[in-house]
Amino acid sequence: MAHIYKNSKVDLTTTDDTSLYVVPEDTTSIIKSILVSNDDTSNASHVTVTLLNTANDVFSLFKQKNITAKTTEELLTSPLVMNTDEDLKFQAENANDLHVVISYLEITWQNLYLYLLKISKKFFLCVKILLIKH
Repeated sequence: MAHIYKNSKVDLTTTDDTSLYVVPEDTTSIIKSILVSNDDTSNASHVTVTLLNTANDVFSLFKQKNITAKTTEELLTSPLVMNTDEDLKFQAENANDLHVVISYLEITWQNLYLYLLKISKKFFLCVKILLIKH
């Protein structure tokens, strides 16, 4: 089982929904931080943050959250757990104003499966040897 700390970043250059992070296969991710920075010197801008599950159902995490000009906001007050194939999306009110950085921990289960498979093969080989000897 691997634990890998990562971050992903995006400059919201359009007002379209922008996918920033999709959880890889056989992985659970814990989003520790969502920083949104507004580099416009005079105008506030809203950001909308949504989570899409594997059935493409949309869950609103932040709806038109106001980010004041020349500020950075931490949106999370506690960690957000995401499962395989879930998608974290961002939409800016104004293009070219907002930057987003997320920090997260990926826990990959595939390595655990491979380890257990390797152990089980060794176990069954030992049992087979024991049965042959007796």
